[in-house]
Amino acid sequence: MASGDAPTAPAPAGAVVVCEHEVLRVADIGFEAPAALLASYGLALARVPDGEAIPGSFWGECEAGLVGTTVHARGDTPVHSLLHEACHLIVMPPERRALVHTDATDSVAEEDATCCLQILLADRLPGVGRARLMADMDAWGYTFRLGSARAWFEHDAEDARAFLAERGLP
Repeated sequence: MASGDAPTAPAPAGAVVVCEHEVLRVADIGFEAPAALLASYGLALARVPDGEAIPGSFWGECEAGLVGTTVHARGDTPVHSLLHEACHLIVMPPERRALVHTDATDSVAEEDATCCLQILLADRLPGVGRARLMADMDAWGYTFRLGSARAWFEHDAEDARAFLAERGLP
């Protein structure tokens, strides 16, 4: 979510709920390409068996989770969620990564940079791409001042891009 959002409370620990939004899932693209992408940033992707709770998931349900430098996901995890959580780890200082468990956000600037980077990295996953990822972000309920992920990314993400550039990220 981008700045100005009012998130709801996270799901209770261990909650397993079927996600019903029509978005691209990790099972649709497989675990191999996302695992390779995460590895290029020194992160690991842990596959969680279907039906089991996802460790470190802030929102519960099928949303990806974070524990240290590992992103946890199931086959029904949305690709946007996997990328979002991974990007939280990528944009944060390395010394904070090992300490992360479930809640990674440090600031609005870091959250915005995370959203920007997940859109950029979507182009590195076969069968995903930024257009699909932004449509899925909108369908899932991400909210942006300009009304859509695409409008925000194209016309209001200068601060997020500067944040990434300062850290040598795309």
